[in-house]
Amino acid sequence: MPFHPMPVLYTVVMNSVVPQDKPAPAMFLSLVLPAVDGAVKAGFPSPALDFDCRPVDLANILIRHPQATFLIRASGTSMLAAGINDGDLLVVDRALTAQPGCIVCAVVDTYFTVKFLRKKQGRFLLVAADPTIPDIVPGEGQSVDVWGVVTASITRHVKM
Repeated sequence: MPFHPMPVLYTVVMNSVVPQDKPAPAMFLSLVLPAVDGAVKAGFPSPALDFDCRPVDLANILIRHPQATFLIRASGTSMLAAGINDGDLLVVDRALTAQPGCIVCAVVDTYFTVKFLRKKQGRFLLVAADPTIPDIVPGEGQSVDVWGVVTASITRHVKM
């Protein structure tokens, strides 16, 4: 898979990645939104207090290496237990070195997949968050390459 100098939006479809019509140049995006200082409770509600708002650029929060960052849309449910939902937008950084335990986007033969990178008995393998899905253990003659590290996933809660 050739390295693209600019981040591009892809879709992971049944473990393969298909380029979208238009690239998403993440390195040039700037999305500054007001952010409320503090946290919102996801449990028992508390009365709203006066909150200070400050501008936050989401690109600065989500992207460490703009020239090596790509956006990939997830498809499927094998990583639900890891917080990656069907349709989520994944932020993949190709400049990071994958370590065991990372969620990675990998190329298995000619297909892309998103899985945990694990090391077992000195061998690397790709593991789904769903324990009913078999691990991907590279066989003889099989090509498995870590393409990038998933640094974030963005879940849409309202259809636009």
